Order: sequence, then C-alpha cells, then structure tokens
Amino acid sequence: MSDQFLTMLGVLAAAAAGLWAWRRWHYRSFWLTIGFPLTAISVRASWRKVALGCGLTKKRQRFWFTTVPGLVASTGVVRVRRRFQRIAVDTAPFMWLPMPTRHGWRVTLHTLEGQIPADYADVAERLAHSWGVHAVRVSSDKPGRVRLAATMRDPLVRVDELPPSTELLKVTVGRLETGGPWVVDFKTVPHWINAGATQSGKSNLANALIVGLAPQPVALVGFDLKGGVEFTPYAPRLSALATTRAECGGLLEDLVALMTDRMGVCRMASARNIWQLPPGMRPIPVVVLVDELAELYLMADKAEKDEIAKTSTALLRVAQLGRAFGIYLFCCGQRIGSDLGPGVTALRAQCSGRICHRVNDPETATMTLGDLDPAALDSARAIAAETPGVAIVASQDGQWYRARSFYVSELAAEHAARSHAGLAPSWDEVMAAQPHQTPDSQTA
Repeated sequence: MSDQFLTMLGVLAAAAAGLWAWRRWHYRSFWLTIGFPLTAISVRASWRKVALGCGLTKKRQRFWFTTVPGLVASTGVVRVRRRFQRIAVDTAPFMWLPMPTRHGWRVTLHTLEGQIPADYADVAERLAHSWGVHAVRVSSDKPGRVRLAATMRDPLVRVDELPPSTELLKVTVGRLETGGPWVVDFKTVPHWINAGATQSGKSNLANALIVGLAPQPVALVGFDLKGGVEFTPYAPRLSALATTRAECGGLLEDLVALMTDRMGVCRMASARNIWQLPPGMRPIPVVVLVDELAELYLMADKAEKDEIAKTSTALLRVAQLGRAFGIYLFCCGQRIGSDLGPGVTALRAQCSGRICHRVNDPETATMTLGDLDPAALDSARAIAAETPGVAIVASQDGQWYRARSFYVSELAAEHAARSHAGLAPSWDEVMAAQPHQTPDSQTA
C-alpha cells in the first residue's frame, strides 16, 4: 500500500472526524452550511415523486414528444419515431425554494385546482417518512398557498430554560416544537384547561406558573381539592386557599362578588375592562389556580346536588365574565369528561387555552382538544410516558403545537413563594370595596 494512498485515507478520516465533531458541537452552523443545502437539493429533486406517491398530483394535458412504434424493418427491428402530441401528465404542485429554520426547513407550495390545506395535512406523516424527517406540519396563510414546516429531529428531547418574561400576567413555561418559547399569556388567553394523568407534567406546569407569577403584582388564589397537599407549601404567596368543596364554594362566592364590584367601577369610569381604568383606580389582577377540577363536580349522593350546582354556576360565571375584570382561571385535572355533567362542558367552552398532557383515557383528550384540529387529538394520544412535560397546546395564534415545560421542582416553587411573600395581598385587601368615584369627582 503506497504512502500516497495512506495519506489520502488519513485525510478522509480526519475530514470525517472533523465533520462529525462540527455537527456534534455546533449543529446550527453545520446545518446552515452543509446540511440544509444538501437537504434542499434532495427535497426539490424528489418532490414530483413524493407528491405522486402521496396523491397530491393532478392529471393535466400537455404537448410532449412521444415515441410511437412504426413499421417492422426487414431485419425484424421495430422502427420508432417521435411525435409531438397532447398527452396526460401527472403535475405536482409548484414548490418554492426551501428555507432553513432552527430545527429543519420550511417550503411554500401552490395548491392545484380543487385542493385544500387539509389534503396536505392528511398526508403529513407520509411526507415525513418520504423525506426522512421527524415531523411535517401544514399551515396556510393565504388561499392557494400551503406551507410545509419540516422538523429534522425532535426539539423537545432536551429543553433548556429561556429567560423569564418581564410582562405582567405573562409567564414563559417551556418551549414549543418550533423552538420558540411556550408562553402562558393571561391577557391574551384569559382562561386555561390543563389536563394530564399522574406523572405527565401537569403539576410541574403549575409549579412553573407559581415561579413566574410570584414576583409579579398579582393576587394568587388556590383551589386544592387534594386536601391542600399541592398548594399549601405555596401558601405564603397565596392570598386565599380553599381545600374543601365547601371552602371552594365560599371562595367562588367572594370572586363573584368581587367581579360584580369591579363591574360597577368600570361602569362608573365608562371603561370596558379594568385595563382602561386610570392606574390609580385599577384593581389588582387575580389568577385562580384550580387543582383536581373533577372533584368540584363529583357527587356521592343526591344531597350534594345543590352544592355542586351552586359551585358549578359560580365557576362558570367567573369564566364567562371574569376576563374583563381581571380574574383569570387555570384549571387542572386528571380526568375531565362530559360524564361529570353539563357544567364541565360549559366551562370548557369558555376556556380558549387548552393544554393536554398524556392522559389515561381518550375521553379526556377529546374533552380538552376535541373541538380543535383532529390531528391535535391524535398527537395527544401519541405522547409517551417516558416524556413527562410534553403536551399539546392550543396557542394564541389559532394553531396547536407540541410543547414541553421546563422542569421546576417543588423546592424551587416553594422558594419563590417564600421569597415573594411580601407581594401577596391579603384576601381582605383584595375584597375591599373599590372606589365608586372618579379622581376628579373626589377632588371636587
């Protein structure tokens, strides 16, 4: 074996090791420099075959040179000739140039006649397998256009913490599958349902909310139907805590009275909500955290029927009217089904924020996400038990995403609650009568 050949093998081995190290330690630059150009060429080159295999092509008439058999020569060889004629050709949708993203690439397609975005969403899994990517998401920002967003690898395998949000009532709790932050914004989406089985990450998300809201000037109210074992460690930061159904009923009555009082303040000031009030008249926002929502609706005997109906009606009133008056809900539960009664269904209709972790029964996933995209329901049922914190989230932009929350331990949440205990107003202060005169009239 010559020295030149050995040198060449050494150079190739060093280049391969360098590329592996580059990809391993700085994947982003490797992807933009080498990975994406090769992927873009492959996607464009294979698009017609992929579209044909996925049933996204249409038959169109085209003039084309075709081979037509002619006469048989004396030698027995068939003579052929080419003819320019009109034939049916499988035409794929026009594809623009793919563009790189943080975790893959995206490309815009022009739909063919009779096609809608749902036709592409139905074959998204086929497209992912054809291109060898983790997942393909379909969206449409204008008629006649479909955007395919491909994810090369699952970005939720490891989730690094992002800087916390500094805006009022906005908490960064995790990361979306797109690589962007997962933000719970109560001003934009006032009420949320968070469903998940044991060890699915539901309680961890509540811990993240406690840590994010503790340093903010808001009043936190806890409904803990586990006897107080979940929220009692955070009591220093809570303005009120109810641990039984009777206590929950009384606290809900206070919330309804508080909401009615704030209605009068807004009416007096000709404001549609508390955010249109002058800063001196604006009351403190209230975030209500409900754990084990089903316990509010379970009935052991008929004697509890009136109590459950009263509690359900009060909670529904808060959900229907509370947003404008600074009262927001975050309801958690392991089991949320229509069998709990019409009150749960009515409450679900008022909660535009939906979070579905891994669940034990399809009814809970259907109750949480059933009125959204059916593909979201399928993704929720596919969440593995080995990935706690992963959930399907209905975002404020009208889309749904896979997301994963940051790991926040109980110790971290307890530390945040104790550190910011001074920001927790007492429940008497929250319930204190609001001013019924404008600053100008008081001065006069």
